[in-house]
Amino acid sequence: MTTVVSDTGVGPLLRGWREQRRLSQLELALRADSSARHISFVETGRSRPSEEMVLKLAEHLEVPVRERNALLLAAGYAPRYAESPLDAPRLETLREGIGRLLQGYEPFPALVVDGSYTVVAANRAIGLLLDGLPEHLLAPPLNAMRITLHPEGLAPRIRNLREWRGHLLHQMERQIGLARSESLRALYAEVTAYPLPPGSDAEGAPEAPGPEEVYPYFALPLRIEHGGQVLSFVSSISTFNTPLDVTVAELAIETFLPADPATVAYLQSLPPFDD
Repeated sequence: MTTVVSDTGVGPLLRGWREQRRLSQLELALRADSSARHISFVETGRSRPSEEMVLKLAEHLEVPVRERNALLLAAGYAPRYAESPLDAPRLETLREGIGRLLQGYEPFPALVVDGSYTVVAANRAIGLLLDGLPEHLLAPPLNAMRITLHPEGLAPRIRNLREWRGHLLHQMERQIGLARSESLRALYAEVTAYPLPPGSDAEGAPEAPGPEEVYPYFALPLRIEHGGQVLSFVSSISTFNTPLDVTVAELAIETFLPADPATVAYLQSLPPFDD
């Protein structure tokens, strides 16, 4: 006999994630070692999935950790993942490790952001790039997307703003597709409405190399002016494998690797940071 569960429970949520991932019930069933019939019953509320099944389906649907807790609650189970404040004692080892990583990367810039691009940690090289920005952009909580794309922020200093802006907006679009975050959607609406600084329309993508030429960068660079020098960086983003805490799951470490010898030489020529 099938147990009937409210149609406002976990079923519609799972169906929404499945449709967002563009999977059929059969495809999801095969991945989760289930049957299309059972998936259908779960989605329509005719069957209540076990806690293990909710987590298995969430994993195969690549549901973010925060939303996995929501699925469990909708199915009548307790949340599985804690959401610890970053300053919680249980995350002390994490904070210390991140601090050592950021400091060890100097004199090159590196920072850590949460799921809404709020900066939660940064090394002193990031401060170099932010020098001279208005106080209202530097007031906490500092937001990496806002400070980069705001016309009073870094945007006027970025030589390839149209390219870099397109890259950042595409990154946000991908993240919005993975996580149903209202704060992220609001931030996206805000930064896409920023006007481009005067003159930025004139500089588009770099000319494509000819048949005998090689493009000088190995990845799309951030080309930003500092102290009369144009610095070039490529960025790398790292996240934590199999996180068991919502806060940790949403952290991203972004490091900026110099993209040419001139940038390396310039940064290494600066006075050492004071401890």
